[in-house]
Amino acid sequence: MAMEASQRPLRLRCSVQNYDWGRFGEESTVARLFRRNSGKEIELGRPYAEFWMGTHESGPSFVVAAEGSGTKAVTLKKWTGANPGALGNKVVEKWGNDLPFLFKILSVAKALSIQAHPDKELARMLHKMRPSVYKDPNHKPEMAIALTEFKALCGFVSIEELKDVLVAVPEITQLLGNDEASKILSQDLNGYVDAKSFLQLVFTKLMTASKEAVSELVSKLKARLDLENKIRTLTEKEQLVLLLEKQYQADVGVIAAFLFNYVKLSPGEALYIGPNEPHAYISGECIECMATSDNVVRAGLTPKYIDKQTLCSMLTYKQGFPEILRGSPINPYVSRFRPPFDEFEVDRCLLPSKESVEFSAIPGPSIFVVVAGEGRMEVSSVVEELKIMEGDVYFVPAQTEIRLSACADGLIKLYRAGVNSRIFA
Repeated sequence: MAMEASQRPLRLRCSVQNYDWGRFGEESTVARLFRRNSGKEIELGRPYAEFWMGTHESGPSFVVAAEGSGTKAVTLKKWTGANPGALGNKVVEKWGNDLPFLFKILSVAKALSIQAHPDKELARMLHKMRPSVYKDPNHKPEMAIALTEFKALCGFVSIEELKDVLVAVPEITQLLGNDEASKILSQDLNGYVDAKSFLQLVFTKLMTASKEAVSELVSKLKARLDLENKIRTLTEKEQLVLLLEKQYQADVGVIAAFLFNYVKLSPGEALYIGPNEPHAYISGECIECMATSDNVVRAGLTPKYIDKQTLCSMLTYKQGFPEILRGSPINPYVSRFRPPFDEFEVDRCLLPSKESVEFSAIPGPSIFVVVAGEGRMEVSSVVEELKIMEGDVYFVPAQTEIRLSACADGLIKLYRAGVNSRIFA
């Protein structure tokens, strides 16, 4: 293939997922971007949850053929397989002829499941045992960057907070048993091993309790909080628990929420989640990037397949509030989010009207998505320029320099996903 063709950005037509926790109609950024990207009308009665950009077979992207070319659209996975040079030598050596990252936009109306993503070894084993549930043998570290205020549960609270929970939430103490709870509260838990065992005991006993016991305790919890709400202001976590109970009645995840950190991200803040770390997104919209995988082990707040035993045994039981990323400025308009995973990084670009910015040529591939606004994209090695607008998604091959310019009448909001630049250092 000619050098000019290999460096030309490829417009992509991307997939959407209509999971039941998604936002409906025009309220969903996912729905609006999908309509712009595909030309298809939004079905107002359907939830639009995730917009997928990448090569995973559960939601493939297609290379849009030039008008009048007579060429059939092919998947991006098939195209990169035939054109590995577009990925760059280092990427091909490390991951083969495929994108190592999956790029998404999420529109969350109600809580996602309490879940974790397996590490590579566990992912291979689960995929072999249940390929219909665990779709591939890859791990799935991920990062979420808030587009709106974004709320999530992520990681376990500290031991001190957990002791407070046992005192303040009698329903959990009742489930553990008063004797067991008293023993735990009186122990010296400064040592990490003791703390981890203690936390694993509490969480496993809670998650594996019978449906009848959970239903009874959730009912008691709701009645108590509803009563106390009349005489005092409930804590944010207590208010969240009542919200979860409305969404998922009699679910163990309602009580389990007390054990997790409650994280609220402002637009432009990010959270990364490593393998075997528990989390649940609650509400809001975000950009999400992850290793190319669709493996999820769930244990609550979901009608989908639940695998409590695997979840309880796989978790690291690491404690403490997660790190919030705010991005490192690359230039006045671009901030870069670099999590501690080789597969991906994300740039956030806010480009004011009439301004321009360059994305230097890098040794790996990128995917660009325009979330709002319109402008032009120019490629140094290609004569033509491309008009870009909300909903456009482009695959940009390795070693391709891009220049973006905003129109006179508004701000461009654009995100770029690429391989973590530290692997090229």
